[in-house]
Amino acid sequence: MFEHHKKPLASRGEFIRRQLEYLAFSMVILILSIGVGTAGYHYFGKLALIDAFLNASMILTGMGPVDHLETSGGKLFAALYALFSGVAFLTFIGVLFAPVYHRFLHRFHIDMEEDK
Repeated sequence: MFEHHKKPLASRGEFIRRQLEYLAFSMVILILSIGVGTAGYHYFGKLALIDAFLNASMILTGMGPVDHLETSGGKLFAALYALFSGVAFLTFIGVLFAPVYHRFLHRFHIDMEEDK
């Protein structure tokens, strides 16, 4: 039913190169996410940049907020950023580990083919 293309497992060097590319892309996701959070907490929450960065980092990693926000705009931003952060962090982790998962599945598939 399905046509199987038997590709060899990528070399260790190719795997490391691919992992570094995915690491770079996941870092872009992380930096942009923290940047959006820092800017939002600074602008809408009226927090100093260092406090805005701290809050953005804590929310993004699921640790929770540090500072109490007084403005309605700050509270609305915090709620939306918390929803965004859940997706952004999972995306960051997914992109970071995609090559490892792919290699595992490829190795598993090769092993199953050899057992037949």
